Amino acid sequence: MLHYIEEYSMYVEIAGYRNISFSEAEAFLKTNRKKAQQHVEIQFFDAELIATPEHLYFAALNALQAFQQKTNISKSVAMETMLYASAQSQIQKSIDLLGIKKNTKNMAITIMSADLIQIETMLQDFTSRVGLKTDDTVLQMSKHKLESIKKAFSITNQEVSSVAKDKVEAAIVNLVIERLALLATQL
Repeated sequence: MLHYIEEYSMYVEIAGYRNISFSEAEAFLKTNRKKAQQHVEIQFFDAELIATPEHLYFAALNALQAFQQKTNISKSVAMETMLYASAQSQIQKSIDLLGIKKNTKNMAITIMSADLIQIETMLQDFTSRVGLKTDDTVLQMSKHKLESIKKAFSITNQEVSSVAKDKVEAAIVNLVIERLALLATQL
């Protein structure tokens, strides 16, 4: 899913992969750090705790805003996106919560750049490297993910019932986005 954030003149690609190999993802990152330093920001997330692509879109938006306002915690927009996506102000806690691990099966990726061609190239290179097609269904909310996301983001049943009419999944997405937006006010 490609988004253009006009305010920052940045493209954000959000994609998912099912049955990913951690070692392949890690190897790709190591070999492409030089490209990442050339104005392409790439970040990997455990998709099991991602509450829809909207979750990552707002994390990227908040990260870009933090850099523009010079309130960023990290040195890269990619890591700042991880911080916002996890609603954590500490890098290690953020990685522990949403970073990919050796047992990660479903992964989300964000790629950001002002250059659309660089994003497309990076996504194609990664997709080719891991030998999988993108599968954005891993980014969608599911009953399977609900309890894990509620626990990870400390969302109570009372909060869900006060926000949810009949749509529990939508309420949880909104509460996660609220959590990451609140991070900006705490910095």
